[in-house]
Amino acid sequence: MATVATVMAELKKKGSEKTKAILAKHGLPAERTFGVSVADLKVIAKGIKGQQALACELYATGNVDAMYLAGLVADGAQLTKKDLDKWAAGAAGMPMISEYTVPWMAVENAQGREAALAWMKSNEESVAAAGWCTYAGLLATKGDAELDLKEIEGLLGTVVKEIGGAKNRVRLAMNGFVIAVGSYVKPLVKQAKAAAQKMGTVTADMGDTACKIRSASEAIAKVEASGKLGKKKKTMRC
Repeated sequence: MATVATVMAELKKKGSEKTKAILAKHGLPAERTFGVSVADLKVIAKGIKGQQALACELYATGNVDAMYLAGLVADGAQLTKKDLDKWAAGAAGMPMISEYTVPWMAVENAQGREAALAWMKSNEESVAAAGWCTYAGLLATKGDAELDLKEIEGLLGTVVKEIGGAKNRVRLAMNGFVIAVGSYVKPLVKQAKAAAQKMGTVTADMGDTACKIRSASEAIAKVEASGKLGKKKKTMRC
């Protein structure tokens, strides 16, 4: 049976300075990662699939590779609201975790929407970003009949009103939320397009990378042109 010690040893062995440098450019602290590729993390995840307790222990290490791995292994539905809040708080300064791993867990949880709405109001940049990313994930995976369309429309208004003064990663997450509404929620496509138009060009610091911020208007138009408007995802994990 794998243990935290054996998994961490494997992660260290799989790490590379090249990957570590790439992760650092994306805002991840170099001292908290071995530099393991996502492809290698997925291979390791298969070997410890279903080990919920181990996944939680790995997340608690604070190592980026271990935390991302935890998100590939853990079942978000088994986490408590307290666990979700702890995971969100523990992802500070690590966009790869706060905007991917944490939302994956919350989307699978019965209290995911509740968590998302609370996190959005946080003064902590990473927590607020996790909130918007989580709600975007719910839009992508839940049927329209399960969604509170009035609430979502209200959140579109919040984005238009607040995105200009929001913190860096929160602006990115808000932009992604608008794209999610316009891509996955057919009854609100018109409203999402209007919000995207009102937002205009969204700017943010993308670090020392070639990454560009997607235009919400263009992103929604692309999905519509492809004929995939409203097509839901089975999972947010990647």
